[in-house]
Amino acid sequence: MAFDLEMIKAVYQRMPERVAAARQIVGRPLTLAEKVLYSHLYEGVTTSAYERGKSYVDFAPDRVAMQDATAQMALLQFMSAGISKVAVPSTVHCDHLIQAKIGATEDLATANTTNKEVYDFLASVSDKYGIGFWKPGAGIIHQVVIENYAFPGGMMIGTDSHTPNAGGLGMIAIGVGGADAVDVMAGMPWELKFPKLIGVHLTGKLSGWASAKDVILKVAGILTVKGGTGAIVEYFGEGADSLSATGKGTICNMGAEIGATTSIFGYDDKIGSYLRSTERADVAALADGVKEHLRADAEVYANPANFYDQLIEINLSELEPHVNGPFTPDLAWPISKFAAAVKENNWPAKLEVGLIGSCTNSSYEDMTRASSLAQQAVDKKLVAKAEYNITPGSELIRYTTERDGILDIFDKMGGVVMANACGQCIGQWARHTDDPNRPNSIITSFNRNFAKRNDGNPNTHAFVASPEIVTAFAIAGDLTFNPLTDSLMNENGEMVKLDEPQGIELPIKGFAVEDAGYQAPAEDGSGVNVIISPSSDRLQKLEPFTPWEGTDLKSLRLLIKAKGKCTTDHISMAGPWLKYRGHLDNISNNMLIGALNGFNNATNSVKNQITGQYGEVPATARAYKAAGIGSIVVGDENYGEGSSREHAAMEPRHLGVRVILVKSFARIHETNLKKQGMLGITFADPADYDKIREDDQIDIIGLTEFAPGVQLKVVLHHSDSTMESFAVNHTYNQGQIEWFKAGSALNMIAAKSGK
Repeated sequence: MAFDLEMIKAVYQRMPERVAAARQIVGRPLTLAEKVLYSHLYEGVTTSAYERGKSYVDFAPDRVAMQDATAQMALLQFMSAGISKVAVPSTVHCDHLIQAKIGATEDLATANTTNKEVYDFLASVSDKYGIGFWKPGAGIIHQVVIENYAFPGGMMIGTDSHTPNAGGLGMIAIGVGGADAVDVMAGMPWELKFPKLIGVHLTGKLSGWASAKDVILKVAGILTVKGGTGAIVEYFGEGADSLSATGKGTICNMGAEIGATTSIFGYDDKIGSYLRSTERADVAALADGVKEHLRADAEVYANPANFYDQLIEINLSELEPHVNGPFTPDLAWPISKFAAAVKENNWPAKLEVGLIGSCTNSSYEDMTRASSLAQQAVDKKLVAKAEYNITPGSELIRYTTERDGILDIFDKMGGVVMANACGQCIGQWARHTDDPNRPNSIITSFNRNFAKRNDGNPNTHAFVASPEIVTAFAIAGDLTFNPLTDSLMNENGEMVKLDEPQGIELPIKGFAVEDAGYQAPAEDGSGVNVIISPSSDRLQKLEPFTPWEGTDLKSLRLLIKAKGKCTTDHISMAGPWLKYRGHLDNISNNMLIGALNGFNNATNSVKNQITGQYGEVPATARAYKAAGIGSIVVGDENYGEGSSREHAAMEPRHLGVRVILVKSFARIHETNLKKQGMLGITFADPADYDKIREDDQIDIIGLTEFAPGVQLKVVLHHSDSTMESFAVNHTYNQGQIEWFKAGSALNMIAAKSGK
């Protein structure tokens, strides 16, 4: 039986009335995304139509999911809110802190020792507040969610940007910062700007080497890393219905790389089959009863251009396998053009490592398709030329694939099975290399490939492809190899060609597992003590941020003018810094150390205007804070792209940064800044970015009349005694302005709870 079945029944019971009311109020047929959104309004049955991309709306998500790295800060904030128990079903998943180094058994044992303090904290705080706890080794949050919690027509938020993975089962699942999770766990409304809608019409059917991963790799090439910002991507058509549920999940998962709020597929037979195979036949039966509400209205499918803000057409029968990268997930190459691109751009053609699995591509279908190629390598006497690692997404997948002999096939090919965790995908990788700085190439079936993300080496050219393409490249060890057309020489000196991969969508014997790794919370957590040592360097109780002083901000010092791409990995790196995710002061020592200074083209080197000397970004910020001087960060386009990590907002707040001024924000990061009481503003004229000089002192004028839709003014005091000023925009509504005034959204929650 499924978790939280009564909650799911309640969602389906109210859905027909809410969808009907929304259809009447809006005055037209509804898309699937609209049905789910209008079914989850905090007010209940809608009384007004909301404008896409403009209206701020309060929602009531059904559940919350948190991974261990972000859960630490989220739960530290929840503890500060004075609430006795979570208001909605919530879970914690220990997947980010396990370093991939040797293999599953050894790495998990090391993690349990190294991270004991953090795991004990997460287990006890979950026990106390009624939160389900998934132990280290249980699996990656998104795979565990799709196997256990995701359901068609539901809504969830998760403290990880790849939460949209659950869209593969027809759920609105959105990545958020921890403060948003606190709101929902506290029973408060969760605010979101009503998204725009991008429709992707899939026709035809995949065949041969093409896979679901290639759909999102192509879409990323079309929309770029910011083309989906502020939008839900809704997939539909005969091609959509032909994809496996987990293939749908792969597409939705990597929708985070185009900036989309989330992605979603309509309920169909494939989703129903997956629910039944994962022991949720009861959920499938309930979904069958409201199936008409779990897909868009027929008129939408008949005339999609009339209902979506943007429409993309893709014929799966004609889709080529793709390879995206390096350094950005939207640089899309059809396999027929990839070899030429490698040569023309002088990318390292020798492949050193192939990595498959992760939250994006670790389904049973993925593993069987990849293993069919591994078996060919064994049978055709091909020795893999590159290192090859496999990361199962969950213990359910690991156990089932081991039972069915799939892991043995990888072993025979020379592959190494890693722990059921994020590992190499997020920089938790103790890579075996003779030079950690030299140019090299790797290829993964993961979702992101920003510089330094996987192994900390800025010269690692990381490419993204499907597990089967990654496996073929690992066998060849050469990025100019095209597995669809080229042959390889085997140990006997014979030229052999790889056949098309073959996969099994769902295990013939069914899924199996001995210990899934789940720990239920105490029925009554009032007697549970959550202990945080005052001397800990990994956990630190939070102190409230200071409320706004009620005046305009004057004489701010420029901390850094970031140039070009500045993702959350640049603002708050993962990798070895993950150990400090529960200690705000310690992790703040990584603040913006990856950002490129626009004045000297260096990283982690900025001018301290007090001393006139150049120093590290965090140290300079601390110097300003100690002197009682506020600072400001200036950035480029799509600032904060990437992960949902709210540390990228909390660290500047903690170190005295008052304002983030950029050309444009990524959605989650902008919200995180608002939640932490920061002022996030954008240039009205992007060209004004060029006016800011290294020695400027900067005023923000208009805060005493801070109001929705009203521009603020920036005044630059140059070191040569000249001045310039220009207008800046913001997207704060009245409630968010109150967060700013209170010092953070958490301060307001604590005040309401009487703490």
